[in-house]
Amino acid sequence: VQLQAFGGGLVQAGGFLTLSCAASGRTFSTYAMGWFRQAPGKEREFVASINYSGTSTVYADSVKGRFTVSRDNAKNTVYLQMNSLKPEDTAVYYCAARTARYWSNTQSDYAYWGQGTQVTVSS
Repeated sequence: VQLQAFGGGLVQAGGFLTLSCAASGRTFSTYAMGWFRQAPGKEREFVASINYSGTSTVYADSVKGRFTVSRDNAKNTVYLQMNSLKPEDTAVYYCAARTARYWSNTQSDYAYWGQGTQVTVSS
């Protein structure tokens, strides 16, 4: 599985962005997907995850109520809608796929990773 994340950019605090992650292969609809991020000087952390069918999601407390993860299995794409962005959301955002149906907030559960897309939120 190859993953390509895009949609990052520079946005002012309070603004919004939508990240997309396109996946190759025919097995996308059987994989749970996740979003992670890594800020400068910090370890990569969990952001959100969605199960294989899109019916169940989980979020980090820091983004709950502001971010929404969704997927379109017909397009082999997972999305991360980010609203009310804060400067502390600045990071490289990565999408990841796990070869299991149910979401996870643990990085080691994910077998495939995209290259990351930069999100910068100015104050």
